[in-house]
Amino acid sequence: MTETLEARRPAITHVPLSSAPLPPLDTTSGPWPGDYVEVAGHRVHVRRTPGPAAETAVYVHGLGGSATNWTDLAGQLSGHVSGHALDLPGFGRSEPIPGYTFSMATHAEVVAGFIDGLGAGPVHLFGNSMGGAISLIVASTRPDLVKTLTLISPAVPDLRPRLSRVSDPRMPLAFLPIVGPRVRRQLTLMTPEQRARQMLNLCFADPTQVPDQRFRQSVEEYTERSAQPWAPDALGRSTVELIRTWLVPRSKSMWLLPPKVTAPALVVWGAQDKLVSARKAPRVARLLPRGRLLVLPRTGHVAQMERPTTVARAVLGMWERGADW
Repeated sequence: MTETLEARRPAITHVPLSSAPLPPLDTTSGPWPGDYVEVAGHRVHVRRTPGPAAETAVYVHGLGGSATNWTDLAGQLSGHVSGHALDLPGFGRSEPIPGYTFSMATHAEVVAGFIDGLGAGPVHLFGNSMGGAISLIVASTRPDLVKTLTLISPAVPDLRPRLSRVSDPRMPLAFLPIVGPRVRRQLTLMTPEQRARQMLNLCFADPTQVPDQRFRQSVEEYTERSAQPWAPDALGRSTVELIRTWLVPRSKSMWLLPPKVTAPALVVWGAQDKLVSARKAPRVARLLPRGRLLVLPRTGHVAQMERPTTVARAVLGMWERGADW
């Protein structure tokens, strides 16, 4: 029976791209407007992209990111869905409540609670990096909430000890006793522009291709973040909690989640991803019962920002095929 089902499954690398018309890509636009919603005691900031009410997309950013990471992709898909990009607690403009644990499971509870609160039925769920891991938890534990799943370089276990995977080579020292406090003080002296440049160098395959307006917006966001007393702790604790999910016993491994996802799933990976190796991509797609894989050349860790039009066409290709995916 397993062989029969496997034989019927389309090749995981067969990802048809939609030819549906898309709006012109405008990289000079500002972020989508936002508001706040209550989710289980949290005051969560959400950026909304207007679109047809019949279909809903929810976007979950990665570690150190925010809702603005989805500006261009949400715009490309705005003719097909209404979009909701949330700032996870501790990121963007969502201040964490006292006692928040920053575990991946807790982040997933917030995302699931947010989707429940929309009252829009199952949604098209998107997740990048840490947001991909969180979305994977939601899709595997609450299949009633997810119509389709798009994972962009999800933060699956990847324990390569390489300094090229951090934005600043001093970062690992910041978590050590004795030297840690001094290193953290040094890091706080960096300007928002330096922080933005470091992050672009880490996440983009070719940072020189980042539009000037998008870079300025990133600097503005780092400036805002520098005034948030809770931001450094949220970043540090979420980092630790993400790595902790990679170190659990096999019986609790994140790799057990993809086979539980019932929704059609698209996995998108940049061939030049420095943070999570593209070598993990085929395994993720194969483990998803209805998963397919798109690997993009000359692309890094944030394909939705580097190649928004191509990602949009791949997503629409999945939506157009529905049950035949």
